[in-house]
Amino acid sequence: MGRALVISLLVALAAPAAAEAPMVLVEGGIYRPVFPPSPEEQEIPVASFLLDERPVTNEEYLAFVKANPRWRKGQVPRLFAGEGYLARWAGPLDPGPRAPAEAPVVEVSWFTAKAYCEAQGKRLPTEAEWEYVAAASADAPDARQDPAFLAQLLAWYSKPNPKVLPAVGRRAPNWYGVHDLHGLIWEWVADFNSALVIGDSREGGDPDLARFCGAGALSARDRNDYAAFMRIAFRSSLQAPWTTANLGFRCARDVKEKK
Repeated sequence: MGRALVISLLVALAAPAAAEAPMVLVEGGIYRPVFPPSPEEQEIPVASFLLDERPVTNEEYLAFVKANPRWRKGQVPRLFAGEGYLARWAGPLDPGPRAPAEAPVVEVSWFTAKAYCEAQGKRLPTEAEWEYVAAASADAPDARQDPAFLAQLLAWYSKPNPKVLPAVGRRAPNWYGVHDLHGLIWEWVADFNSALVIGDSREGGDPDLARFCGAGALSARDRNDYAAFMRIAFRSSLQAPWTTANLGFRCARDVKEKK
């Protein structure tokens, strides 16, 4: 074995593992969904929980697949991740130039994101938890009635993602101290397909007309929050094995009650 190779191996062994994303405490409260589950359930209580300060990065995901070979690119069954899984990575253990270390990992499925969080002793956040935190601006815990905040969200969502995503954590945090909930990537949640817009078969006409396109917005609580409608519509279109070029995730954790 050559001296250069020995030195490279020693450096690799000595290098610290990717630092786990710091978590912030989110105090519980009430989430008022865009599409209430029923007329009787206009509000959803959200218990206090911990949420990753930023999305999971390529560096962190690389450490995960090194420790868990079954989730490496080319090893995951199609049942758990489509053929686009980590498509921009140069190899199973090489993110390459299109996936910088500090950029958010994308092209991951719900199954693989869930496995990552579980390996960290965490879980995916629920939609109610994610949206509860995402309603915050830099100055208020719920800015959904702030026209400037809503306009900023739509401006972010209207811009196409660059081919190489920027590093996480570069934008200012919101009121809770959480970065990049908007304007960088979309994110998986645990119950991503729970907010389906459905038609009532007792109503006249074709129920599909009330399910798809823009008609589903008619039942929305707040039609001004179009960004939230976009997120819910996107999530409802997904299937668990699917991957996309701008879909990543972050993890959450329950707050242990003091005895």
